[in-house]
This record gives sequence, C-alpha cells and structure tokens, in this order.
Amino acid sequence: MAAALTLQSLPLFPLGTVLFPGGVMPLRIFEVRYLDMIGKCHKAGAPFGVVSLTQGHEVRQPGATEAFSRVGTIATITHLETPQPGLMLIRAVGADRFRITSSEQLKHGLWIADVERMSADMDVVVPDDLKPTADALGRLIESLQQRAAAGEAVPQVLEPLRLDDCGWVANRWCEFLPIPVALKQRLMELDNPLVRLELVSDVLARSGITH
Repeated sequence: MAAALTLQSLPLFPLGTVLFPGGVMPLRIFEVRYLDMIGKCHKAGAPFGVVSLTQGHEVRQPGATEAFSRVGTIATITHLETPQPGLMLIRAVGADRFRITSSEQLKHGLWIADVERMSADMDVVVPDDLKPTADALGRLIESLQQRAAAGEAVPQVLEPLRLDDCGWVANRWCEFLPIPVALKQRLMELDNPLVRLELVSDVLARSGITH
C-alpha cells in the first residue's frame, strides 16, 4: 500500500502560481529543461509536480536561487501541441496533493523530488450558511461558459461541476480570486475543506462578491 502513496524522482515544475486538485492549468513551455521533461512525461503518460515558487523566477536566470513550497499538486497532461520548434502549449489538470520528502536539482536545471501523496479532500456538503458562496461560483461559471461559447478565451472549469462540495467550491474560488500566491498556497495545504471554504467566503464577503 505504501508504494502506491509515494512517487520517486517526480519531475517538478516550479511556477509563480498554485495548482489546485481538479484545476486546469494551461502552460506555454520554451525552456529546454521543461521541453525535454514535458516531452518525456507526455510520451510515457507520466505526471509531473507543480510547486509554487517562494524564491527565484519561472524562467531560469544565471546565478539565481530557486526555492519552492514543500507541498504541491500532481499534474497530468491532457493536451499538448507544438506550434513551432522549441515551443510547447499544454493543458494540465491537477490531481492529488503531495508533500516533498527530498529534492535534487539536476545538472541541466530540472528539479526532481521524492514525494508522498496527501489524502484527498473529504466529501463535505456545503452548509446552508455558505451556500451563497457556492451560488456565486455557479453564476461565475455560467458566465464563463457563455463567454467561451462566444469565442472568448476564458479559464476552463472541468465538469462535472460539484457546487455542493466544500473542497471543490473552495478550490475553484481560489483559482479565480486575485489573492497572493502565499495565501493560495496556505489554503491549498489545508486538510479541512470546510475551513478552506469558510476562509474563502470571508475573502469574498470582504470584497463585496457575496454578502
């Protein structure tokens, strides 16, 4: 059983954002270390890990130090295209969260890590006092779907929609809200999906999105 819960030498993609379980992340890839990594992952049907940067930049800079959060999200590639040599456009979907137990930077700059999968959120029904938060998300998604149908490029939300589930609603709001990456990271790491949704609801209330 333990073997199924750990991954060794998982390639990492440190980014200036947070990938949530169930989230969709489009990525434009042009750095050699990631072109090679993504190409191999796609060919093997293997995942990679997304971690949020705490120091450094997404594009490697000479002499710069990269540091990243120790909790990330496993990503699977659902779409890949190469519009020109040296450029990949991919769509990745967030799966389980993981905790890094050890990491190493290889010679050409790619990070790999041994990780332990974290438990998925428990299914917790959205309580009555938080239903306005779920209803507001439903309206936002409906608006995005209408804009997508009209040909606009908008963020994607995977179906089925789970507007009655605390973790799912909280995660989607975290993706949409313009809050600091460090706060998104803390919310993503929370084990209790109800607490995560309560905190997100507070942010929405303060911003006037819900009452």
